[in-house]
Amino acid sequence: MSTVTVTVSHKGQVVIPADIRRKLNITPGCQLDFRLEGHVIHAEVKRQLTPTQAEDGFGMLVCKKPGRRSLADFDVASAMREGADDSA
Repeated sequence: MSTVTVTVSHKGQVVIPADIRRKLNITPGCQLDFRLEGHVIHAEVKRQLTPTQAEDGFGMLVCKKPGRRSLADFDVASAMREGADDSA
């Protein structure tokens, strides 16, 4: 592969060229490990996230309180703590 030059933004960001992203299957949410050797930066794809749909999470959190309720009444953090306590 030929060398590609990119420009570092004022925030220290660079854009990975599309050709490289496609070849390495780098998608939004992927993580990269960076390693510095002298004046050379090595980047390695750490893991690739599988795209999901909102429907995939349906039923993950269950509110066992009886009666009518709305999402605004539901404390997600509390439910997660209760679920962790139940599995222990």
